[in-house]
Order: sequence, then C-alpha cells, then structure tokens
Amino acid sequence: MTGHEGNIIAELTADHREVEGMFAKFQALEPGEHSRRREVADEFTAELVRHSVAEEQHLYPAVREHVPGGGPIADKEVADHEKVEQLLKDLERADTANPDFDTVAAKVIAEVTAHVKDEEENLFPALLEACTQDYLFELGEKIRQAKKTAPTRPHPNAPDNKLATTGAGLADRMRDALTGRNS
Repeated sequence: MTGHEGNIIAELTADHREVEGMFAKFQALEPGEHSRRREVADEFTAELVRHSVAEEQHLYPAVREHVPGGGPIADKEVADHEKVEQLLKDLERADTANPDFDTVAAKVIAEVTAHVKDEEENLFPALLEACTQDYLFELGEKIRQAKKTAPTRPHPNAPDNKLATTGAGLADRMRDALTGRNS
C-alpha cells in the first residue's frame, strides 16, 4: 500500500479502502479466470500482511498504552489477525480451480470486512480521543515505515518479534521477485 502521509487513523483507513477495492476486483472476476484470480488474491494477501504487521507493531501497543481498557481490545484485534493470517495461508495453498479456493477467499473477505468495521467504528474513535494529534501523526509515520519492510506472505506460526518480521519481509520480497509475484 502506498504511503498516505496522514496520521495513523487516516493511514490505516486509506489502507482499508484499498483492500476493499481489491476485494471488489476479486469478486468481479469470473470463476474460470484462474490466473487472474490468483494474481488478485496474492495482491490483497500481500497488502493485508503488511498492514497487519504494521498494526501489530505500532497500533495495538498504542491502544494498550493509551486507550482505557486497551489491553483486551488489542488482544481481540491480534486474535482477529491470527485468524485472517491462517485463512490467507490456506488461500495461498489452495488451487484456484478447486471450489475450496472461493470458499476460503469468501471467509477472508468476510473476516477482514468485520475487522475493519470494528476498528473504524470502535478502536479508531477511542484512539483519537486518547491521543494527541502529534502522537497520531508520529504513529502514522511509523506505520508507513513498518509496511516498507513487512512480510508479503502469511506466516501464522512465526515468532512475534521485529527482527523475525524484518527477516521474513526480506525473504518474502526475494521470493516474490524470483517467482514474478507482484507485491
């Protein structure tokens, strides 16, 4: 996802709209367009993984620290990410000619859509109320930087640390270049 130069809420909301556009593009494809469906699924997978990593590195720690009752809120959001990441891994493994591919893709879209709605209606307003504008802009910049080095493929069982995330991001980009996958 491209940088949007806004505060964290504007940045993540712009990401949400971009992913929704990718979902719409995917849903408009005919079931027989196997290579194009894989390409669009890979596109939204890469974007969702980058976005999730950035949120886990910067958004959820800020929620824990600044939003009243933020710990359980952040825990729920991370659990949502884990569910989506496993679905993305399943989608990555699925053959586009198999009906399971469409079933998994529909689950990804439904889970992400519900997650986005929850963030935008509940988490973002709470963060906006709890933090200064300067801090929100600082977090926006951190989000943009994190997405530049984040992985592009799901790693549902990877350790939760920044060094591992950066290493996975580098490995994913090398793999993407070798396979011709757009990331």
